[in-house]
Amino acid sequence: MVLFRQRWAFRWAAGAALVATIVYACMGSNYQADMKILVRHGRADAPVSANESAPLDVTRLQVTEEELNSEVELVRDGDVLKRAVEETGIGMGGWPDYLHWGESRSQRVERAARRLAGKLKVDAVKKTNLIAVRYAADDPQTAAKVLRAVAEQYLGKHTAVHRPSGELVFFEQQTSEAKRQLEDSKSELLRFEESRGVVAAALQRDLALQKLSEVDAGERQTQVELAETEQRISALREQVSRLPQRSTTQIRTADNPELMKSLKANLLDLQLKRIQLLTKFEPNHRLVQEVEQQIGQTQSAIAAEALTPLRDETTDKDARYEWANAELVKAQVHWKDLEAREFAANRQKMAYARNALELGKDAVAQDDLISREKAAEENNLLYVKKREEARMDDALDARGIVNVAIAEEPVAPALPVWPTSMILAVGLIASGSAGVGAAFAADYLTPNFRDPDDVLANLGTPVLACLPRESSGELCE
Repeated sequence: MVLFRQRWAFRWAAGAALVATIVYACMGSNYQADMKILVRHGRADAPVSANESAPLDVTRLQVTEEELNSEVELVRDGDVLKRAVEETGIGMGGWPDYLHWGESRSQRVERAARRLAGKLKVDAVKKTNLIAVRYAADDPQTAAKVLRAVAEQYLGKHTAVHRPSGELVFFEQQTSEAKRQLEDSKSELLRFEESRGVVAAALQRDLALQKLSEVDAGERQTQVELAETEQRISALREQVSRLPQRSTTQIRTADNPELMKSLKANLLDLQLKRIQLLTKFEPNHRLVQEVEQQIGQTQSAIAAEALTPLRDETTDKDARYEWANAELVKAQVHWKDLEAREFAANRQKMAYARNALELGKDAVAQDDLISREKAAEENNLLYVKKREEARMDDALDARGIVNVAIAEEPVAPALPVWPTSMILAVGLIASGSAGVGAAFAADYLTPNFRDPDDVLANLGTPVLACLPRESSGELCE
């Protein structure tokens, strides 16, 4: 009954919706291009650190939701969309630009980028590492072209964000500076060695200390020998003072044969002479007495000679005295040698001590210079390695080897999003719904009585008769 009463509202609303559907279907279909981006950890960038080989972070092998959302936002980034608009010209030069007459190119580009952001659909595919990007346009080639431009600008933005530019230049500068410092360190070390006359100060210091230790040990041994020699000289002097210089080596005793022979011959003559005198004279005669007296003297001389024989003694140098004296002389000479050796050793020890002290200072300075040289060399090698890493990273970036990849390239779609038959079907359904809605709305807004029940319900007066009117569409009057 409502549709019958408001048939004109139904016709106009349904007709308008149907005409709009037909016009939309006839003006052109909407073509949607699709693109998928794969986020991965296929390439691990080494962190910039002071170590020659910085350890890679292997704790994050899986792509997290935060990383996916970050890449989604990079696709929607304003710079990416602006550059895509400048490259393709999409959204510029149409009728919306005439509404903003006098705007600059940057303003038009930004406005077109906003419109592109509204039409660009970017979503992370659930439970995957994929990002789906969709864009719909009237022309399939335009839709694919826009997505290609967005993909190109996105890859450039990804590279710029994850690998800031200037790293290679920085490491080249640091390599040159490290090389200069290394050359300066080598020159300074060479000048120091030439001025101090050292090659390996630490080794020379150790050798000097070893020599000093040997000389000190020799000096102590010399002092011990000096004390022993002094004691030996004292003992030899005492022994020399007690020993005789010469000693008897042979003693011989014998009678004097010539004297005894003479005395015995004389005694015999005297006895013969006494006998002759006794033949002539009395025993008490003076001549006999004289001869007897001579005989007695001769006998006494013979007896005395027998009691005192001849003594022959032979003496020679005392061997003990000569040995002790020779040893004393040798000990005194050795003592003088030891004194000279001790004096020379003392001077040599002082020279080695001064040399070791100077070499110790030189060793400290040389070690410091060598440490600087090693540090400069390590820095140089480090920066050379980092420079080559940066060069390889830039080469990889230049070839597009990054941690994102276009899994599905955008291509021009052959079929529209919605077929014409489906659009017409939807249009029919929409026109019917629009007509029904318009009829019910018109019927609700009309203040007339439509049947006797409305009169009875609103006025409380019974209806006697009801006549239909075709012209007004009322059921009764």
